[in-house]
Amino acid sequence: MANISSNFLGIKSPNPFWLASAPPTDKKYNVLRAFEAGWGGVVWKTLGSQVKNVSSRYSAVNFGAKKMMGFNNIELISDRPLDINLKEIKECLKLFPDRAMIVSLMADNDRKSWHELIKKVEDTGAHGLELNFGCPHGMTERGMGAAVGQDPEIACMVVEWVMEVATIPVITKLTPNVHSVVPTGRSVVMAGTNALSLINTIQSVTGVDLDTFVPNPYVAGKSVFGGYCGPAVKPIALKMLTTIAQDEMTGKMPISGIGGVSTWKDAVEFMLLGASNVQVCTAAMKYGFRIIEDLCEGLNNWMDEKGFNTLNDFIGKSVPTVTHWEDLDINYHHVADINQDKCIHCGLCHIACEDTSHQAIKLTYGMLVCPVEKCITMKEQRVAPEYVNWIEWQKRGLPLNDH
Repeated sequence: MANISSNFLGIKSPNPFWLASAPPTDKKYNVLRAFEAGWGGVVWKTLGSQVKNVSSRYSAVNFGAKKMMGFNNIELISDRPLDINLKEIKECLKLFPDRAMIVSLMADNDRKSWHELIKKVEDTGAHGLELNFGCPHGMTERGMGAAVGQDPEIACMVVEWVMEVATIPVITKLTPNVHSVVPTGRSVVMAGTNALSLINTIQSVTGVDLDTFVPNPYVAGKSVFGGYCGPAVKPIALKMLTTIAQDEMTGKMPISGIGGVSTWKDAVEFMLLGASNVQVCTAAMKYGFRIIEDLCEGLNNWMDEKGFNTLNDFIGKSVPTVTHWEDLDINYHHVADINQDKCIHCGLCHIACEDTSHQAIKLTYGMLVCPVEKCITMKEQRVAPEYVNWIEWQKRGLPLNDH
């Protein structure tokens, strides 16, 4: 069988699946149950100054029959006393020394606070630190979380403070609440971070209660912007991951991929686009810790099928295939092929094409909206034998209506 063990910054774990910093990793009870179920590692819920959470603090977006397509929270960092967290981290490490123990941190915005917090966490024997530069609510008002991650100069300064005292690997977690994650990514790499993780949650409003007229989650007649995660953010996470993996500076860093990982297929996609491992939260909150069995089994079977022996055999394999639009081959087309024997003449494809696309289907013929499986398939075809991109097309002065 394939070897799915992971080595991230020298931090070894039996598989590449870590639980992300969140409610599932906020106490010894949860973490021990996760390790017993088989998770490769955890990122302990963010430690910092004492906070007080509100209630309620969660909401979700459903799509059709699918529950929790997107998940929103306004929860802050750990609201448990620091000394209790540190004691429990040490106890978990003693019981499961073969699992990755990363501790998420968000100190007050000064050098002394960061230095003191790091030293206390390192005394537990933790394997690594993750700097939370992404929390989009609550902490930003204090000049922390996403307020740091949105400003490359501040992020650079904080990482420099951290690297002055850190003796274990440091992972910097980037916020997606920016136009591009690359500037901050570059700044923290220059400051000395050992790795990057992304994405944190996306600032959002998940909906409005049509009876109370207050957005969710509801707190005594008020609400605030929350952090959005879950399957709905996966496409955004993959895009931002790719931009980091393709950049000349940040692409050299180990990357922990986060954002909507629910299945082994999701995990493989993240790793193909440059992630060395993945972090999971919403899926564990929805299905429980036992999903790790499906994640590991699915990854193992896929690697066997493809002939990959280790994770490194395919990490980043898809990154070079993502190019600029101008470099795409104009002579390459995907064309719909309709199986008339399977067509039930519902007319959905004609409606979709006639009303909103390019009027390519006549009523006498049977696309993505088809309710019959494999009735319509997409066939590859070339309209000309040679590769021609948009720039070459313009240089040759070819007419735009040739195709």
